[in-house]
Amino acid sequence: MAQNESDFDLVESYLSGDESSFNKIVARYQQKIYWHARRMTGNHFDADEVLQEVTIVMYKKLKDFQFKSSLYTWLYKITATRSINYLRKKKLRDIFSLDDAEPMALDSKEDIVLNIEDKEKLKKLNEILKLLPEKQRQIFIMRTFDELSYEEISQITGKSTGGLKANYFHAIRKITEHMKKYEE
Repeated sequence: MAQNESDFDLVESYLSGDESSFNKIVARYQQKIYWHARRMTGNHFDADEVLQEVTIVMYKKLKDFQFKSSLYTWLYKITATRSINYLRKKKLRDIFSLDDAEPMALDSKEDIVLNIEDKEKLKKLNEILKLLPEKQRQIFIMRTFDELSYEEISQITGKSTGGLKANYFHAIRKITEHMKKYEE
């Protein structure tokens, strides 16, 4: 893949009928999409499902993309929305599931990221992230893992930077409280 091809060039090429350009866009962004979804959902299986949904949405809606923001910002917003929707649907499925053991089986298959020195703390952080309200979890992930500025997050979520800062502060406070309990 030629790195010098801009997102704009790839989108224009795809819209002109070059299907390989779509594949290049997917290749360029699939890891970032996957890892954002992974942090939001907490496991590989769910993140992979979200990645598939985002790819389908991108395929269907790329013709409507107008470059009012960067392609990555647009994809990030889709990923964040799809992750939250996926978690809501999963929660409903779990509530109405006839087999209570099935949802637990999914969580037990979760793999832990390689090359992390303290795997137990990472596992605990993932558990704590699941306890946060969706908005706080989303803002924390965007700021901490994806290293986005409040302005970028505001563009993605449509929320004010003041509100984002408040959500981030509350997320940090809750995570710190839970981690202190864990370390005791």
